[in-house]
Amino acid sequence: MSDLEVLPGALAVCRLCAGGSLPAWLIGDGVVSITRTADETSVVCDASVVPSDVVVESGWRAIKVVGPLDFSLTGILLSLAQPLADAGVSIFALSTYDTDYVLVKEAALPEAVAALSAAGHRIG
Repeated sequence: MSDLEVLPGALAVCRLCAGGSLPAWLIGDGVVSITRTADETSVVCDASVVPSDVVVESGWRAIKVVGPLDFSLTGILLSLAQPLADAGVSIFALSTYDTDYVLVKEAALPEAVAALSAAGHRIG
């Protein structure tokens, strides 16, 4: 199983207009993830920097898989998503070059940690 780390601070998932420039408030420390498609630009960032006029789902916490992970590994996200689904915990998943992150709502964090621990993951 994986070594996991619960990151400090609340995150937000924001929906920005497709094709628009990235706003200056995105600059900062911590987790920032930007995904652009033809339909939208989605951003995950520190919840405290999001302006009130942005479409946002706030109150997320990040659980990081301690990496780096080799690209040939399989089933990492499934090993996290399955016990969380079984516990009724919704997720928002992110991946970077080196690792994976699972975001859960702050209110569900204790349940998420318990479910992942019961599944054999080590949470530091």
